[in-house]
Amino acid sequence: MIFPQPIQPEPGQESVWDYPRPPRIEPSNKRIQVVFRDITIADSVRSQRILETSHPPVYYIPPEDVDMSYIQPSSHQSYCEWKGIAHYYTIAVGEEKSINAAWYYPNPTDYFAVLKNYLAFYPSRVDACYVDEERVTAQAGDFYGGWITKNIVGPFKGGMGTRGW
Repeated sequence: MIFPQPIQPEPGQESVWDYPRPPRIEPSNKRIQVVFRDITIADSVRSQRILETSHPPVYYIPPEDVDMSYIQPSSHQSYCEWKGIAHYYTIAVGEEKSINAAWYYPNPTDYFAVLKNYLAFYPSRVDACYVDEERVTAQAGDFYGGWITKNIVGPFKGGMGTRGW
């Protein structure tokens, strides 16, 4: 197995290789926005940020800061060894849909209790996500949903050949 060489962060940057495992949760007052089909689905300065080794941050947004009129429950579920069972939402704007574009934990583990019902969005399944007006790049792959900004350096898990990291 080939392990990655972490990129040395510049001043003002964070390396995902300095993030802990198990992951850490921390509040964020950065402005987080999610846009789908020219509609701002979420806009918050009260998110929670999850930081886990080799992963870009994932932002969890309180449901009060999400326009739930565009959110539809999905039957899809997945399991996180740290947070518990995730349930999913589909975004629907008119006839346009993004299936399983967001997830949430209705009954998270005790350590992650603050995340209860907060929504996380896959940047790859919406038109745009922003952190303080900076458009994010989606984490590679279709599993993790991390948000990459200019102040986050990798390499990042999720792409081809990274499963064993």
